[in-house]
Amino acid sequence: MSAPTVSVIVPVYNGGFGFERCLEALRALTEPPHEIIVVDDGSTDGSRSAAGKFGARVLATKGRSGPAVARNLGAKAASGDVLFFIDADVCVHPDSVERVRSGFVVPDPPDAIIGSYDDDPGDRDFLSQYKNLMHCYVHQSALEQASTFWSGCGAIRRATFLEFSGFDETYARPAIEDIELGYRLFQAGRTLRLDKDLRVKHLKRWTFWKLVKTDVFDRGIPWTELILRDRNMPNDLNLQISQRISVALAFLSVGVALLMTLYWRGYFLTPILALLLFAMGRFWLDGDGGAKGPKAFFGMTAGFGFLVGLSWYHHMLGIIPPVVLGYVLLFLKHRYQIDGTKQAKLLSGLFLIYAALAALFIVTYLPTNALLGGLLGILFVLLVLNNQFYLFLAQRRGRAFAIAAIPFHLLYHFYNGISFAAGLLRHVLRQAVRRPAASAEK
Repeated sequence: MSAPTVSVIVPVYNGGFGFERCLEALRALTEPPHEIIVVDDGSTDGSRSAAGKFGARVLATKGRSGPAVARNLGAKAASGDVLFFIDADVCVHPDSVERVRSGFVVPDPPDAIIGSYDDDPGDRDFLSQYKNLMHCYVHQSALEQASTFWSGCGAIRRATFLEFSGFDETYARPAIEDIELGYRLFQAGRTLRLDKDLRVKHLKRWTFWKLVKTDVFDRGIPWTELILRDRNMPNDLNLQISQRISVALAFLSVGVALLMTLYWRGYFLTPILALLLFAMGRFWLDGDGGAKGPKAFFGMTAGFGFLVGLSWYHHMLGIIPPVVLGYVLLFLKHRYQIDGTKQAKLLSGLFLIYAALAALFIVTYLPTNALLGGLLGILFVLLVLNNQFYLFLAQRRGRAFAIAAIPFHLLYHFYNGISFAAGLLRHVLRQAVRRPAASAEK
């Protein structure tokens, strides 16, 4: 069986410097594709001209139409046997096209192949590292017999893509148009495979609000509606049973924490917030603008200042000294950090030791009650369920990074539950509206 020709398709909207890096990586491929098609979706930053300078074939949508429309336009214009979709903010590895070609000439070849982000994200910001590494971990621990498609790094036979009418263009924003296509392929009995060695480097910079907005409105809610529409929830990727249990436990932990807060009139929150602030030390240093970013500094100052006021209000004066000293250590590393110096490493080590000792002291302020035992038990089960992910982070970025990621990961499970509830409500309301309309047509 001869190797298929590969058309690379890249939709772009104001890609900026990351898009130029994407194009440079495509130019450095050890085995060039049949063609590179860039579809400009109404950019105003010169992305279109940049693609032309790199020798790509450039198409354009009629104004801002969304990535689904852009990819479909590129697919119709492509002449390769296989369509290799990548995002404009990723860098392919040099062997990517070679891996795609070889993936379709194996015995019992698939209809589509998806890859994964690598474990070295381009942006060094804490949240960007955390989010992109989580995506890498999810794919690297998933089943190789996939149940969906991924357009960030995914290849599909052109004939199959056109047979299934491509991506659903009702998704006007970057959302789950690739997952929706994958569900249609899977339900039709087509074969999708995950090649864990087909990797791309993600360059995207995440902020906290962008992360929450994307996970809830662009992923969680529409994915829930898709699951309810197709009545299909595979035990894979973000939908593994352990993740569903984690969502339920996250909601339960919040409920217990609210009960304790009401019972002790906020007293309970003070030591909990203190523990969280110390756990998130790495976030303050490397988050929201980098180690010397002003947002990180003002956020750190506001958080510790609020905690000092709360400790004073609840007469927990013993918490104030360790909190103030912890702030001073973080400030010194934040202000004078120079990566790779002995002083920076020494200060980081001192803070980790001090944070552990401060946490042990702060724990003594927690009220003793059966509810607290229940809350700690729930959190322990959550940590055990997700321990492989935390070990993965610790291996890639160190223990301090993994500890700082835990609060964000617990929050992720919590708002996933909110997304499911909102998606379920929208689905029910839409069904209620459709029934009278269908009856009237009859």
